[in-house]
Amino acid sequence: MPRLLAALSVAVALCAAATVEAQFRGRGGFGFGGMRTASAKDFDGSFHFCRIIFRNSIQGDGGGWSVDYPRADINFSIRLSELTKTHVSRDNTGEPNHLLVRLTDKELFDCPFVMMTEPGGAGFDDQEAAALRLYLDKGGFLWADDFWGEYAWNWWVGQLRKALPAPEFPIFDLPLDHPMFHTQFEVKKVPQIPSINFFFGGRGTSERGADSAVPHARAIADKQGRMIVLMTHNTDFGDSWEREGDDATYFVNFGPDGYAFGIDAVLYALTH
Repeated sequence: MPRLLAALSVAVALCAAATVEAQFRGRGGFGFGGMRTASAKDFDGSFHFCRIIFRNSIQGDGGGWSVDYPRADINFSIRLSELTKTHVSRDNTGEPNHLLVRLTDKELFDCPFVMMTEPGGAGFDDQEAAALRLYLDKGGFLWADDFWGEYAWNWWVGQLRKALPAPEFPIFDLPLDHPMFHTQFEVKKVPQIPSINFFFGGRGTSERGADSAVPHARAIADKQGRMIVLMTHNTDFGDSWEREGDDATYFVNFGPDGYAFGIDAVLYALTH
């Protein structure tokens, strides 16, 4: 059954890739000048892919919150609706309603799941850290993805510790027998997914060479043992979703693993 589901996910995505890519071109892209954050009227009880907007620190190491946006958010929402029974919110054209939120926005608390991309560059102030702590205490789930090497990891941990102090919230590596890896698909490894440009540069999958050779899925749990933070380090799940329609070779190598892991993670977050 897991092999069948994986095969179906490949078939669905490959069949849709040309159409999806044409839609992206025809849509003209999402200009950041027209960007807006979520408001209360955007939430309709269905699933929304919520992405955190954050400030980058000059001392950090990351490309910013908008890496992989918006195509990763759109594509993941579509595949989640196709490969599960999750009801995804859509607009009157059928486009998924994906949302942007700041840590200090009250709308954050309407998102049971939020994503951060390239968190190795993030800088949290006291107000943002307090809001993140409250969000997680109230049942929220944060996934931080796409940061490479030890410097980016250490910087991110330093920011996260403003909200979740180490004595109360230790970081641990998720074992492969953790329930998250078996929520729907059987995930048997933490895949290392490079950006599409790095991959086609012929340099393998580790974007920082020896400094990022091993991909990690690390986590923080609350006092009841519920996972509240997922951190995928030395890998880029967002690109496996964003770039599904750009090149068949890239998709076949990284798309099925990226979607299997991602769907398991989001279903776990929504049901725990």
